[in-house]
Amino acid sequence: MALHYRETDLFEKKNWYDLAACKNLPTDIFFPIGRTGPALRQIQRAKAICQECPVARECLNYAIRTNQESGVWGCTSEEERRHIRRSPRLSPLKDSRAV
Repeated sequence: MALHYRETDLFEKKNWYDLAACKNLPTDIFFPIGRTGPALRQIQRAKAICQECPVARECLNYAIRTNQESGVWGCTSEEERRHIRRSPRLSPLKDSRAV
């Protein structure tokens, strides 16, 4: 089976990430180990960065579409994205064209 992609999809992915507030930050900030104690403070720190990001919505859409199960994406934790995926009320987010 051949994999197909649209060149514009690659451009869009690159384009939003180029504007991301996290682009030049260490990735470990956004991938805490655990869900208690120091990890909670790390999640809050990552979310604070996301709240200032001009492409947080695109990041969240990308995380939902590609089933990112780890880390903070688009100002959401792993548990928050699981809730979004399971919620029929929030399902239009999954169908968004934003990358």
